[in-house]
Amino acid sequence: MILEVATLLVKKGEEKQFEKDFEIASQFISSIQGYYGHSLRKCIEQENKYILLVDWEKLEDHTIGFRQSGHYLEWKKLLHHYYDPFPIVEHFEMILENKK
Repeated sequence: MILEVATLLVKKGEEKQFEKDFEIASQFISSIQGYYGHSLRKCIEQENKYILLVDWEKLEDHTIGFRQSGHYLEWKKLLHHYYDPFPIVEHFEMILENKK
């Protein structure tokens, strides 16, 4: 499993509308093969900063399956105008997990 981590800086004053549009946009990412789930988390110290965490079966499910789909174009139309600067997106593989 691959974890996509995107650091999102939303234009100040647009956070509430971004959160509403993100909820709508969630339908587009969740329909992609290899998608396992996602969460959006808001920074406590900086109210316009978020992280998006998405679990994918493999890297290509995100980089090809989602990014080259019509669903991505809808996602982009709903969300990309909120970001300043454009998000940093990285992918991580599990080395160790310990949960209580």
